[in-house]
Amino acid sequence: MPDPANVRAPSAIPVDDAILPFEVSALDVRGRLTKLGPALDEILTKHDYPAPVGKVLGEAIVLTTLLGSSLKFDGRFILQTQTDGPVSLIVVDFMAPDRLRAYARFDASRLNGPQTTAELLGRGHLAMTIDQGANMSRYQGLVALDGANFEDAAHEYFLRSEQIPTRVRIAVGEEFRSAGGPKHRWRGGGMLLQFLPKAPERARQADLHPGDAPEGTETHTVPDDDAWVEGQSLVGTIEDVELIDPDLSGERLLFRLFHERGVRVFDHQPVGAQCSCSRDAVASMLASFSPEDRASMVENDKVVVTCEFCSSVYQFSPEEAGVE
Repeated sequence: MPDPANVRAPSAIPVDDAILPFEVSALDVRGRLTKLGPALDEILTKHDYPAPVGKVLGEAIVLTTLLGSSLKFDGRFILQTQTDGPVSLIVVDFMAPDRLRAYARFDASRLNGPQTTAELLGRGHLAMTIDQGANMSRYQGLVALDGANFEDAAHEYFLRSEQIPTRVRIAVGEEFRSAGGPKHRWRGGGMLLQFLPKAPERARQADLHPGDAPEGTETHTVPDDDAWVEGQSLVGTIEDVELIDPDLSGERLLFRLFHERGVRVFDHQPVGAQCSCSRDAVASMLASFSPEDRASMVENDKVVVTCEFCSSVYQFSPEEAGVE
């Protein structure tokens, strides 16, 4: 039970575009909760994505926020999918500690009514890359996407790469308000919960299937720790509307879930939509092309480059672009 001296009422004030770290010591679990409002809406509306594409990209942004916010250095966490589905490419870039940008490529002719995230993504792979900066090696984990959504992919990633018992919940939705005329905006939310007991043997997981075991070989199993069973069960009760409700604070949601066990929250970590592109950066990119390639970019006596992330447009004269 929590120390009464450290107990306070959960804040009723919702905080958007932030990550709320928390801990339930009685269950040996830690996690992060995020609620995204204006930042998510800015990223999605800049491209005017069709609703199905906006939703699936929003889910990728929520997952990236949950994972990227764990970086303890000023690096980057990049989530990228390449698949054969209607949404063939997604890139989400989290620049620690607080900057997000993202975009998606899709085939509008293949958007056919209600489609699940798994149907929109199709088959392919999801890559999660940690870039520690110049002169530092990159770390990348790959997860196959074969009829899976982002929650499934995250669970597979932690099972195979991190081997930390992990549960993820993600929700994205559109909010419509009629006051003062129709108003549409995107909202998203997510929670990541991990089982981190002091005794490592309590977090043991079953061995991964080797792929070449003889037929009839008994599958290795390890029963889940009771504390982790409880933690997963509680997270499983979260409804999508609770994660995206603009009037429900993250603290109140955590209190709903874990008040019997006692939950400790830490300071919010703000995040925002901010692209890293600039005129100088685009000029440097142009300089990396061959003279022939630069010359082929000239149209109407100018070179125009549009940032895929934020849709900013940069114009250069042929001379500025280094075209002879």
